Amino acid sequence: MQRSKTGAYTTHNKVKVVRGGADYFNCIEEIADGAQYSLHLQTYIFDADETGTKVAEALIRAAKRSVNVYLLLDGYASQNLPKPFIARLKDAGVHFSFFQPLLKSDHFYFGRRLHHKVVVADSRVCMVAGINVSNRYNDMGETKAWLDWAIYAEGEIAPQLNDVCIKIWNGSALREKCKATKNTLTLKLPPDICHVRIRRNDWVYKKTEISKTYRELFVEANKHVTVMTSYFWPPQKLLKRMAVASRRGVKIRLILTAKADVPFSKYTERYLYNWLFRNNIEIYEYEKNVLHGKIAVCDNERITAGSYNVNNISAYASVELNLDIRNHAIAKIVHDDFKDIIANDCKQITEADFIKANNKLKLLLYYLSYRLTHFMFFLSTFYFIQRRGRGSV
Repeated sequence: MQRSKTGAYTTHNKVKVVRGGADYFNCIEEIADGAQYSLHLQTYIFDADETGTKVAEALIRAAKRSVNVYLLLDGYASQNLPKPFIARLKDAGVHFSFFQPLLKSDHFYFGRRLHHKVVVADSRVCMVAGINVSNRYNDMGETKAWLDWAIYAEGEIAPQLNDVCIKIWNGSALREKCKATKNTLTLKLPPDICHVRIRRNDWVYKKTEISKTYRELFVEANKHVTVMTSYFWPPQKLLKRMAVASRRGVKIRLILTAKADVPFSKYTERYLYNWLFRNNIEIYEYEKNVLHGKIAVCDNERITAGSYNVNNISAYASVELNLDIRNHAIAKIVHDDFKDIIANDCKQITEADFIKANNKLKLLLYYLSYRLTHFMFFLSTFYFIQRRGRGSV
């Protein structure tokens, strides 16, 4: 099979949308348990709790079957993973590494963060998500997972994603390199005609594909665009595209979180609400739990989903990965899910409600948060290590 160029749409793919929580982690286990020769898992946060242990056990089972298992974690967000936990993975044959920054010590972290969440098995099946490996993203008894999404795919997109994982591993692992093993398994192309492409952001290496995708959504939209994102602080170029689309009559809806895991980010976000009101953009705050999803749908024809938050950190300071999908049936499913979430789990924030709920002191706090965020972003590749309160972006 001749591979499509990375970044171009592939045609023959079977795709499904997976909600976060138990469904997602069960899917990871199924992918790991079905792997026959290679398995890549790359993620931002990996905790040594019940969820992390369950995923680790699946990786260990694969390694013991002589599957080449590669686990790459961000060196900042997963820095507190216990050494005995890591040792057990390595002893079982799992190839383990942290994504390396430019410089780091016990007091600072200078460089990019590996923010994407990807799993690929045998260059045949893959999943791209915004979901970290931790209890808060899983259904734990009566405690439901944070709202999040993943895209599961089989077909032509999987070999491309496998190549991306190998390249990132080899560019980060200091010692052990991953060799592209020849796939002796037959890649059976699904009959489904579902157009899928990989989109990456890594500004340091001049990759801004996901940022371009979001601008395209608003430029090409004819009827509506709905964006769900957990931390909304978009680049100016995107705000301009949103305003122009709204003036053309495109209905724009934002689904944001009411319960932020990083409260400071919510203050920054709310500073933009008045701008959104002026541009006739509807705001809905998800109240059921923490919203951590990163997904958008346009005209019931295309979606983008993955690790990319609609903010400057994802645009310029992190390594991100999304999948773009052009397929009416898949986009319609996401659109209908959004309608249900808005109807049952969200509160619409109108301009009148916002004015009533926020006095001048709160508005000043939002403004100061926004300005401070800009200042912090100026130093966006310089991250001070904190043992607590690392956030979960």
